[in-house]
Amino acid sequence: MQPVTEKTMNIAHEIRSGITASSADAMITLDYEGRFLRRKLLKTDTGEAFLVELPETRSLSANDGFVLDDGRVIGILPKPEPLLKITHPDLARIAWHIGNRHTPCQIEPGHMLIQQDHVLERMLSQLGASLEKLDAPFTPEGGAYGHGRTHSHDHHHDHSGHHH
Repeated sequence: MQPVTEKTMNIAHEIRSGITASSADAMITLDYEGRFLRRKLLKTDTGEAFLVELPETRSLSANDGFVLDDGRVIGILPKPEPLLKITHPDLARIAWHIGNRHTPCQIEPGHMLIQQDHVLERMLSQLGASLEKLDAPFTPEGGAYGHGRTHSHDHHHDHSGHHH
């Protein structure tokens, strides 16, 4: 059997939206960080390797799919990961504190979800939030500047709350 190389491996150069498990040829389960990529070797949930090679880094969602060069589509499922469920009588105030720290946040009716983080957990407890640790798929809000990713954002404002 011939070894799998970039020459024989299927490559995904394109992303398609609106993909479901029934419309995809195969599925891949990726956590939040795993759905942020440009060039990466991946394996479907059934073990088939393929190379993602996109023109730019993308933040992918659960209804996106990788279009392989042979025409097949690999649908994306969000992988459950350690999250913190946050409830509080004044969720808007809590959301402000989370947003001020550029923390990805999934907003649901009556609660919010963030990735587990002991520093934020301590801060939220001090603010009176009720916290519950759980494992669930994480699909945070997209954000005003594109895809909700803040790994290397470049905007200039002061986080201290003081005006200069």
